Amino acid sequence: MDHNLRCRMQFFLADRFPPLLMFELDFTSLTRLTVAACGTLFVIQLLFILLVHNRLHRAFGHRRPEPDAPENDGALPPLSVILVTKDTGKALEENLPLILQQDYPSFEVIVINAHFSGTDEETLQRLSATYPHLYHTFIPQSTRYISLQKLGIAMGIRASRHEWLVFTDPHCHPVSPHWLRSLARHFTAETDVVLGYSGFEGGQGWNACKVKAQNLFGSMRYLGMALAGRPYMGIGRNLAYRKGLYERHKGFADHLQLQRGEDDLFINEVAHRGNTQVATGPDSIVRQPVPSDKRLWRKEQVQRRLSGRYCSGGGRWLNAADTWTAVLFHLTTTAVFATSLPTGAWPAAGAAGLLWCVRLAVETTVLQRTAHDVGERLCLLSPLLDLLRPYWSLQTYWHYLRRNKQEYMRK
Repeated sequence: MDHNLRCRMQFFLADRFPPLLMFELDFTSLTRLTVAACGTLFVIQLLFILLVHNRLHRAFGHRRPEPDAPENDGALPPLSVILVTKDTGKALEENLPLILQQDYPSFEVIVINAHFSGTDEETLQRLSATYPHLYHTFIPQSTRYISLQKLGIAMGIRASRHEWLVFTDPHCHPVSPHWLRSLARHFTAETDVVLGYSGFEGGQGWNACKVKAQNLFGSMRYLGMALAGRPYMGIGRNLAYRKGLYERHKGFADHLQLQRGEDDLFINEVAHRGNTQVATGPDSIVRQPVPSDKRLWRKEQVQRRLSGRYCSGGGRWLNAADTWTAVLFHLTTTAVFATSLPTGAWPAAGAAGLLWCVRLAVETTVLQRTAHDVGERLCLLSPLLDLLRPYWSLQTYWHYLRRNKQEYMRK
């Protein structure tokens, strides 16, 4: 520290505080400490980016059939596609035919209508006359004290005739007629669970961009962890598992108190390194429109946060570590500048700035490549989205703390 500056600070403190409380600020030691913390957090963040976030891009880039994966129609197992609908109207009419028209040798589509009256039932009756492999039923209006989503899925599983079950949402549509084939190529003897990417499309403005970016970041995490051999959740918009797996674990019995959890919590219970695969490639993707009301997306994010409280394993804590180390990395970088620039410690400021730029460049590159793989158009905003990612996670946590948790319990 400059001698004149040190003297002025000592005079200032001695003039305003009693001698017993007077101390000398050692900016040099503080700068060294913040640089060390910045470097440690940089290494942790780089490990998350390269070992987790980058997994999905690597899987898309090095996609090869498994040695015993079915490659011809005769080897493709029959399967059942299950979805639950409730007042989805036009979405069901537009998306269901794209599922029914899949290029797959043997499959059935089972739709459970959670609201018997309305346009959904009319749509199902009309499509049943054209597609004989479409089956549908409804949940009685007198049903109480259980999640209709879970009950609908349980009814669909019970009605299914095949071992392999594929789940999606009435608002979703596969981007390819070979969607079921892209999932089925992973139906090997050792596999019980197959996870797939589900994205958003359409929408304009900042909210649409935010929804797509948050969804991409979340997918890079949970699919990346699954590809690394640590699966901890799934999303029911693009998911497949064995009927026998569901029956052995007694369905959703362990989390019936929650309105949701039929996808993320169930997969958290049953998935492990040896029985889980991730479907990759452009044919494996499903999409749905960006929610017209941003409160719907916020509600889903808060619901996922609530489900995370009931997750076992290290996935929940690794996600928290990823978010918090990113936040702390930005804070410690700022702290290095704050303590080094006033004293002219340019090497410290330069080192922190270099680490910050390297991390941003690596994360932005991974984000851009993964977005290209899954068909998301976020490249020009990648640096900004990366900087906002930890803030969005903390914002979701804040909304979660403020909400009444009883809203997400069964009624």
